[in-house]
Amino acid sequence: MAGKHMQAAMEITARFCHKEMEEYGACVSSNPSTWQDTCQELKLKVAQCTSSHPVIQKIRTDCAGQFMEFERCLRENQSSAQACSPHVARFVVCAESVDISAVAEVPQPS
Repeated sequence: MAGKHMQAAMEITARFCHKEMEEYGACVSSNPSTWQDTCQELKLKVAQCTSSHPVIQKIRTDCAGQFMEFERCLRENQSSAQACSPHVARFVVCAESVDISAVAEVPQPS
């Protein structure tokens, strides 16, 4: 049962904020030296998207440490975002282990 919910957390993030996350990712990779300024607006869109969903709010709370490490890594390795893929992996592992059964039953916006 837990596995289904873990998967759901990542699916919700991808489903609700897929476009925003893809645009931000594309912006970062195409602006290796200026992405922090260039992509700020897209980053805010991702944040707004993710913060509006209860499941994602729980993931952000439970995995805040991993997410902050990932962001710090991006700041320190501005020229090579690839260097932070282990941080992404750790965040994903954390996100997938969050128990969202309490918030997953929220009716989905149609």
